Amino acid sequence: MSELLREIEGRRAKRALGDRKIPSEVAGRIMTAATYAPSCFNNQPWRFLVVVADEDLQKIHAALPDANYWVKKAPMVVVVATKPDLDSQLSDRRDYALFDCGLATANLVLQAFKEGLLAHPIAGFDPFKVKENFRIPDEFIVITLVAVGYPGDDTLLNAKHKQLEHGPRVRKPEADVICYDAWEFSASG
Repeated sequence: MSELLREIEGRRAKRALGDRKIPSEVAGRIMTAATYAPSCFNNQPWRFLVVVADEDLQKIHAALPDANYWVKKAPMVVVVATKPDLDSQLSDRRDYALFDCGLATANLVLQAFKEGLLAHPIAGFDPFKVKENFRIPDEFIVITLVAVGYPGDDTLLNAKHKQLEHGPRVRKPEADVICYDAWEFSASG
């Protein structure tokens, strides 16, 4: 796999984050990389709330379920939000705001890895609590939170997370997700 970018090949969704603060210039590069993502008609529908102040990180912590205890070590959490009318809304339910925010989040994650950081997007949080705690207008969708931090000590992880942290990368076989020239997937997937 030596032809893949190092950042793509090496990036993993690690949870053992350290609490060392991230220098503002590093955070700035990570966020600039996110804004350089492509978007439909260059609409750039992403809205990022970068949370680094301790009192504001507590507002994030209040929206986390117990299973995402490890996020509380992150010195930076990025709230990724959009609203559908910030981007193209096309036939067959193709609301491009969500897709384009995914591209921007991928850039953020890859730049963080290049900077020696871990960046882990999560779905496990209460989006209504995040919106309430940060006064985000109701018409916005809080898509994901991205926990960002330097690698840390895995002794704080539970057994399941520790196993995931050190286990092999698990991906579906490419034949299950890629076909060429003809749709060869079953009706269920």
